[in-house]
Amino acid sequence: MPHRQPAHLQDTALRYFHEVVQCGSVSAASLRLHVASSAVSRQISGLEAQLGTALFERHARGMQPTAAGEILAELARRISLDAEQAIDAIHALDSLRAGLVRIATSDAFANELLPQACVAFARLHPGLRFEVSMVPTLQVSAKLLAGEADIGLRFSISPLKNIAVVHRQSAPVLAVLPPGHVLARQASLTLAELAQHPLALPPAETAIRQMIDLACSRQGLQLDPVLTTNHAKTLLNFALHGGGVTVSSEVGVRHMLAAGSLVARPLTDAGLDLRDIEVQTLAGRQLPAAAQAFLGLLVQELQALPGRR
Repeated sequence: MPHRQPAHLQDTALRYFHEVVQCGSVSAASLRLHVASSAVSRQISGLEAQLGTALFERHARGMQPTAAGEILAELARRISLDAEQAIDAIHALDSLRAGLVRIATSDAFANELLPQACVAFARLHPGLRFEVSMVPTLQVSAKLLAGEADIGLRFSISPLKNIAVVHRQSAPVLAVLPPGHVLARQASLTLAELAQHPLALPPAETAIRQMIDLACSRQGLQLDPVLTTNHAKTLLNFALHGGGVTVSSEVGVRHMLAAGSLVARPLTDAGLDLRDIEVQTLAGRQLPAAAQAFLGLLVQELQALPGRR
């Protein structure tokens, strides 16, 4: 077999290719790049000729990367992220005088933990800026994979490909209720006991609800929530205003527990302690200086949570 010479991919071709992957069409990519569509098409055709394979499946609705295209797209994403890192490092000059920290988070962390961490970090480094995207839990890791966030903060029950877990700690499901509720007299509770009272729960597609539904299935227990919502604060306010009981992690309710407006009790049903909080980054990526420094403070904030194990 003849020896294959390594391909030398041009930066312009990769950049144009990456935009087509992001936009889904040559015409949309050309608008973002401010170049003619024909120039983008030539670069894509040149890459395909150089590599000897099709990089896109072309459909009436747009362009979808082939298996080879997905491999090249991952390389292009990493090159783009490395370029951002270099520019950020130059601007910051290792003194954290400038920079942007991009965080993708699920709902439970966006109300209290992250704002407090951002305020504490900004006091130390007032030149920094933050971009916080609150998305459904499963989309947190997708933001990292797409290069749209530096740090991900979410609940998880299983490992993910190409995602590095920088910090993990247990986040069991807790019952949350007003201090005067009849169930508040007990040191711990079960789902069967919650089912006897008006109940607010997250929707079926969330990890916490799936854990609860699995525990109920094992017991032959039916839950009929009065309120279903994917907004953590709505669940807590339902309990706060006397609507009934709900569920949460400690991180999502600790400010209300500290104020005494709500109380939390552990749920003893099997399987409700298997969820973790994860701080995630893209595997193999060196974070910009500002994001790396903020990551350290964020982990400290999580480690300070009461009841951490």
